Amino acid sequence: QLQASGGGLVEAGASLRLSCAISGRTFTTGTMAWFRQAPGKERDFVAAFTWNGYTFYTDSVKGRFTISRDNAKTTLYLQMNSLKPEDTAVYFCAAGQPIRSNIRASSGYRTWGQGTLVTVSS
Repeated sequence: QLQASGGGLVEAGASLRLSCAISGRTFTTGTMAWFRQAPGKERDFVAAFTWNGYTFYTDSVKGRFTISRDNAKTTLYLQMNSLKPEDTAVYFCAAGQPIRSNIRASSGYRTWGQGTLVTVSS
């Protein structure tokens, strides 16, 4: 139901745009989010987009990443600018209905995409 794409190998300072295609149903309510998991580390919150258009970011990507959704609500995006080697990870899109205080926790999301690898070289 969620298909992430757009990852790749880039140099530090470059940009990438990740896409998450939604199929099978629409997520007109609830929240969609991006998480990432670096090798040997836990899955961490990156950004979230609520049903009414609010956005949330982890501190390390504020000002560099932008989460958005198309008007048809069929695709979630993550525009990543000024990429750093520490952004290297597998990026996952997710959908769910977390409460506000749990919006940054992976446990708040029930539906997950398969992940797309982003590698940033120094």
